[in-house]
Amino acid sequence: MESIENNDANRDELIIQQQREIEKEISDSTPLVSEQLPLTCLQAEYNGDEVFTDKIQELSKKYKFIRRTRPDGNCFFRAFAYSYLEYLIANNIAYQEFRELAEASKDKLVELGFPSFTLEDFHETFMDVIKRVCPINSETTEKVKNELHTVFNDQGYSDYVVVYLRLITSGKLQEDAEFYQHFIEGDFSIEEFRHQEVEPMYKESDHIHIIALCTALGVGVRVEYLDRGEGDQVKAHDFPEGSDPKVYLIYRPGHYDILYPK
Repeated sequence: MESIENNDANRDELIIQQQREIEKEISDSTPLVSEQLPLTCLQAEYNGDEVFTDKIQELSKKYKFIRRTRPDGNCFFRAFAYSYLEYLIANNIAYQEFRELAEASKDKLVELGFPSFTLEDFHETFMDVIKRVCPINSETTEKVKNELHTVFNDQGYSDYVVVYLRLITSGKLQEDAEFYQHFIEGDFSIEEFRHQEVEPMYKESDHIHIIALCTALGVGVRVEYLDRGEGDQVKAHDFPEGSDPKVYLIYRPGHYDILYPK
């Protein structure tokens, strides 16, 4: 009996080790955020799959580039942050408004019961990243965009931004718990959902995460869903509904990347 239990334990350890090796391989071979790539590069991934290639062809009529993010469970938050900050680089008024909102966000989270000492480092890094991409004038736009790309491929900065956005999302779910409870499947309470599915790193995001974050920050996001749904059109969904999107993402089962409209 003991031998069987030991074998099971060894098998579990082996599975965990293999999973870690796969994750490391993905991590080593995939940048946190890629360079801009032509959207047609998706065709190669689905070569021979008519459903997907037809939809990619239709999508390429609306979008010219894609920017990939690492498939590590943080892809929505990383893609959102990169795309919105890239938009702000060329929109000074919106940048200043967002900077003020971000500055005040820590105090709001403290009011909601988040410990100040937990937030301090994450908020400080979040603000540092925002300040580093400050739009000075049109002549420096490309330089600032290069800085954004460098910062988001530095794991220390990039992951701290993701953590802080997860905390903002969690805070919004707590603030409007009665509303968001309807979106949660299963027997999760809002409290359980926040602590198990929102705040931990590497947890994948669903509609509820997107709605909460977009509402908290006042940012419109359009997600194009590339799947096997009927027809040759990719279905788009705006969050919050009826908003003017500033961030464009493509969703394929389990993963988000950034899109660039024509």
